[in-house]
Amino acid sequence: MSEAPSARGAEVGRRIGVGLMYGLWRPRVLGAWKVPPSGPVILAINHSHNIDGPMVMGVAPRPTHFLIKKEAFVGPLDPFLTGIGQLKVDRDTTDRTAITRALGVLENGGVLGIFPEGTRGEGDFASLRAGLAYFAVRSGAPVVPVAVLGSSGRPGRLIKALPPLRSRVDVVFGGPFQAGDGSGRRTRTALDEATGRIQKQLTLHLENARRLTGR
Repeated sequence: MSEAPSARGAEVGRRIGVGLMYGLWRPRVLGAWKVPPSGPVILAINHSHNIDGPMVMGVAPRPTHFLIKKEAFVGPLDPFLTGIGQLKVDRDTTDRTAITRALGVLENGGVLGIFPEGTRGEGDFASLRAGLAYFAVRSGAPVVPVAVLGSSGRPGRLIKALPPLRSRVDVVFGGPFQAGDGSGRRTRTALDEATGRIQKQLTLHLENARRLTGR
């Protein structure tokens, strides 16, 4: 049994994220009150830029354990990310250790952060992997959609890989919803249906977030 990720470490990560994100950019956070104040929660975040994870980690109202690709755990980042309660995942295989640890976060009433698109892309939730549905159906935890807008695709960046310093980045939290149908089924069909349900909700949230922020 692998050791559970540190809840205290995740809180430290949140505080570091707050300092960094508000120091470098101007986050505008909307709907954070919609995140359930206690109990297991899955944050499903669109992913168009490298700062999306640290940004949500910093502005989320609760400490969050993210599933992060193992390639990010290099050199000194490895003990640092592990120390702040983040979860290393091998995307090229069924990483049972990562799955067990992620489910452990939810079983302990924590917050699990997932980029359901699996990799950085357009950030429009167009292509979802089944991982999010599995965790949501298996744990029964509500899913909270999160849209990060303004983190990429803009001119004038001092460093190409980053948004312009001091530019506004909007983080919009949506209302929690259940991905499963209430039956508790974890069959392939049930997971496919849950994935479809999730995609519909996340896409709708992203449209509302764009309308709300004018992005």
